[in-house]
Amino acid sequence: MSVTPTRSTRSLRLAAIAAVASLALAVTACSKQGAGSSSSNSGSGSSGAAAAPVVQGDITFNDANLSKLDDALKGALAGKDLSKLDLAMVVNVSVDYWNAGKVGFNKGLADLGVQGTFQAPANGRLDQQLSMIQTMRGQNISAFSVSAIDPSAIKAPIQDAAGAGVPVLAIDSPLPAEDGAALYLGTPNYQAGQKAGEAMKAALGGKGEVVVLVGSLTASNAVERIQGFEDSLKGTDIKVINKLADNMDASKALTNAQTAIQTDPNVTGLYGVYSYDGPSAAQAVQAAGKSGKVKVISDDSDPQTLTFIKQGVIQATIVQSPYQQGYTGAYLLAALKVLGKDATLALVKPYLESDGTTLSSGVGVVTQANQSDFSAKQMQLGITG
Repeated sequence: MSVTPTRSTRSLRLAAIAAVASLALAVTACSKQGAGSSSSNSGSGSSGAAAAPVVQGDITFNDANLSKLDDALKGALAGKDLSKLDLAMVVNVSVDYWNAGKVGFNKGLADLGVQGTFQAPANGRLDQQLSMIQTMRGQNISAFSVSAIDPSAIKAPIQDAAGAGVPVLAIDSPLPAEDGAALYLGTPNYQAGQKAGEAMKAALGGKGEVVVLVGSLTASNAVERIQGFEDSLKGTDIKVINKLADNMDASKALTNAQTAIQTDPNVTGLYGVYSYDGPSAAQAVQAAGKSGKVKVISDDSDPQTLTFIKQGVIQATIVQSPYQQGYTGAYLLAALKVLGKDATLALVKPYLESDGTTLSSGVGVVTQANQSDFSAKQMQLGITG
């Protein structure tokens, strides 16, 4: 896979930010809530008709702050011996969502001039993820980032690694600080769930019955998202009537969606939490001839999801920035190993969320109105699928 040098990478990302900033001038901005919060801009066009609720789009993420942090980490690592570093990024499942993370991680490795590996268990299998970590430890990996499938199961391997001087960075799904992970880089998942709830409220006009489709009901990122989603619906006439787990199996997710809308005609909304849940929900809705009648709010930006957004089957998708989890993640791993935890966290501190442990990669909302701008931004970063 081709990579670009540091200056080129920075130019690409600044160009993307500039493009989004120009888009934001045409829409209404809301105040930021913290270092990692992003403004919420309307990405929806006006039909000139009556005042139907509109799902608002926003693709600014937390790019500006992470670009500053990247530069600070690069400056601190300049002149240090990185020749012996061997870094790894271990994600929770091999799906399209993580293509962007792999692109970002590989670019980060190239800019650092170090070696590393990207690992993804084929079907989200915990035993495979644990085996990957064990194998890397046996190969003297320098540091690794991980999106844990099961926080409790991965606790011992992470504590063991941290005790042996191998820094661990939690990405995508946070881990308890006492487990040994130095930091969490990823989406503030509660906030992402709130944005999904706000989108559902707008799509349903504040009234309806919703079923949640999710890969796991115990993974911390899923728990936080669903909590944020439900909390944002309080005070409305929208009820979450069921939560259906699919154990990270897209075919099971499709079956769950089909069952939900076929057995209960009162279901008017589906929220897909994992990256494949949205497309599964959309397929079920489309096959049932209920496009536009049963509203779909999804997470992530799989190609299928964006196609369904364009077709109007999915009303909005809440998107993360796995590219930044890979790119900035590579620099954080190098810094944690070479500079040490205290020096690294001192550089990171100005950019943390109010909880003091989350480095936000941002939350975006893609709708029909801003889908083309989002796709252009992805291409500028070298993300093609």
